[in-house]
Amino acid sequence: MPIRTLVWGENVHEQKNQVVADNYPNGMHNAIAKLLSPDSNISTATATLQEPEHGLTVEKLADTDVLIWWGHAAHGDVQDEIVERVAKRVWEGMGLIVLHSGHFSKIFKRLMGTPCALSWREAGERERLWVVNPGHPIAKGLPQYFELENEEMYGEPFSVPEPLETVFVSWFQGGEVFRSGLTYRRGAGNIFYFRPGHETYPTYHDETVGQVLRNAVNWAYNPNRFEWITDAPNRPVEEAIEKIEERGPKLHHGRGRQEGMR
Repeated sequence: MPIRTLVWGENVHEQKNQVVADNYPNGMHNAIAKLLSPDSNISTATATLQEPEHGLTVEKLADTDVLIWWGHAAHGDVQDEIVERVAKRVWEGMGLIVLHSGHFSKIFKRLMGTPCALSWREAGERERLWVVNPGHPIAKGLPQYFELENEEMYGEPFSVPEPLETVFVSWFQGGEVFRSGLTYRRGAGNIFYFRPGHETYPTYHDETVGQVLRNAVNWAYNPNRFEWITDAPNRPVEEAIEKIEERGPKLHHGRGRQEGMR
């Protein structure tokens, strides 16, 4: 069964900026989805900010194995209820790939628990991405490095938690470096942050970027779901695996009160 991948995009800059519209006449979300299409193991759908519930309904997320997130201008417009819904699905095992300025999205900050801040410059600089973890599945089939002729600069320090793995490190013409491919796990969900993707440049027409995204979807996929992972059930004495006797004072009395507090 193909990996059901949902590409989420703000779809804001495409409507307001002619350069972005020229780069992505069908929207950035559709361009990203097209980059995934050569992999027959991936099936794609798209959703945008403007749809009811931002296209991230309970039913849609239940049918999603991996969610790809691109945002920039309208992070604050994403409803907190939807952010919590997505976070819960990640904890339960849905994969999440966060792109470029999605580092400041509510969902990435929620899952990282840090400011996710950085320095930046929009000057059309060459970005050279070094593969620093060539044995990682996300780096499969990639050269030692690859370049994007025009990109927005992101510079360290990047105030995110220490990652599980660093896959890419970027160098820019202005001299800055940046950890541009980072993996995390939150609950049962695999998370990958990938830096490139400024909207005024044709990054999501680049074939190597497409290879990275296809690899990342396959890596992030978890066939299992642990829907109980956010539960905090009371385990009464009579259900203990080994027989024990209840003793000492108690704060909670009876299962009903404990359930009512959750």
